[in-house]
Amino acid sequence: RDSGLKALPQFRVLLDTCMKPVHEEISDLLPDEEEDRFSSAQEIRKKAMDLLARREHGREELAKKLADKGYVRSVVDDELERLASEGLQSDTRFAESFVQSRINQGKGPARIRADLGQRGIPDHVIEGALEQASADWYALARQERVKKFGGEAPAEYKEKARQMRFLQYRGFESDHIQAAVDADAF
Repeated sequence: RDSGLKALPQFRVLLDTCMKPVHEEISDLLPDEEEDRFSSAQEIRKKAMDLLARREHGREELAKKLADKGYVRSVVDDELERLASEGLQSDTRFAESFVQSRINQGKGPARIRADLGQRGIPDHVIEGALEQASADWYALARQERVKKFGGEAPAEYKEKARQMRFLQYRGFESDHIQAAVDADAF
């Protein structure tokens, strides 16, 4: 019985030395998960499709999100080009959706332009989306002013200036603001 217990550690050493090369060979065949995951075009496409399934994204916004997650930027750019050529990602579609969303929130054209510009959307796409929305900016500015301050036109200069600052912050242009706060515009 004593000899069996003494042989057990020797057996483990023998087993480890015999099995070690087999484990190394198997691990050589398996891909390095970290490296493969972040440089794999298939993984990048899958993640991009997951993000696009939730909502539209601009190309730059999508590239930034993927790069922030650790994916290789050159492979990300190639995959986004492929998605765009297949019509699965579109800056135009994103801009149109974004413009409509911001109009529904009561934002003006200047604010919408700035927000889309920050998201990397080209100017010509922004202008096209604003034209396609064909919003009545005067009516929208008036509606936002009435919703915030009531239907009465401001009587004092200080109140008029406060309302104008509010509309300017919302992104309306000066002619929209002037029409919204003028007493004879109602």
